[in-house]
Amino acid sequence: MPIPLLPFGRTGHQSTRIIFGAAALGRVAQDVADRSLDVLLEHDINHIDVAASYGDAELRVAPWLKRYPNRFFVATKTNKRRAEEAREELKRSLDRLQIDKVDLWQLHNLSDPIEWDTALSPGGVIDAAVEAREQGLVRFIGVTGHGAQIAANHRRSLRRFDFDSVLLPYNYLTLQSAYYFENFHALKATCQERNTAVQTIKSLAYRPWSGRERTNSTWYQPLQDQPEIDTAVHWAMGEPGIFVISSGDVNLLPKILDAAERFDTRPSDADMQRMVERLQMEPLFV
Repeated sequence: MPIPLLPFGRTGHQSTRIIFGAAALGRVAQDVADRSLDVLLEHDINHIDVAASYGDAELRVAPWLKRYPNRFFVATKTNKRRAEEAREELKRSLDRLQIDKVDLWQLHNLSDPIEWDTALSPGGVIDAAVEAREQGLVRFIGVTGHGAQIAANHRRSLRRFDFDSVLLPYNYLTLQSAYYFENFHALKATCQERNTAVQTIKSLAYRPWSGRERTNSTWYQPLQDQPEIDTAVHWAMGEPGIFVISSGDVNLLPKILDAAERFDTRPSDADMQRMVERLQMEPLFV
């Protein structure tokens, strides 16, 4: 079954519910990246999420965009907090992607309170984003973040600026925090009222590496086996109206897309709890 499409908020774009997380391309050669493109085309993925800070990822995506113009909705990110340095980073991203505009430019990991205030105050990156939108360099503006506080923080961000999208963690263990659960669903309700796209990450989170030997390029230890990936992806896709960004490892991409194409019903909480206990899963954020 094809991966379903969903309106990406107010942008007018029908995006696949699985968005390609191009962090997976940060440290791979172009031929490896191109094999990932073949996988994306095979599964009709039409939305790419990248960032200036993802190593060589923007460079790896550039040939794809030249080969398939208008095939993908392209999002990138800046972690700069002041307008002038953000303008320079956007110029660099456009140069590296070899395009004249991006569909979505996101304020990356806006979670630290001091950085938050700098970014969203006069002279902050938000000024550069609005200016870039007026100049036609970006079409839409989003905000992203990590951590146990980020759902609440995004709610605060939306009171300061009318972002077109938000991005934050979403998986079974993270949602077991009553605080995160409450704020995630309150954030989602606000986004539905405003027609703001909700993107989620960390669907395959297994546990922190915590000194374990790293066998994947993700900063957390991901689920690896197809049955567990199916369960985690189907649980995330079971939340209506959200997008799921694929994990930052090219080797996991085919498994994630395979799982997404077989999504039918959401696993029960009992199913999820059994997997948590059997694998001794641990939350990433406390």
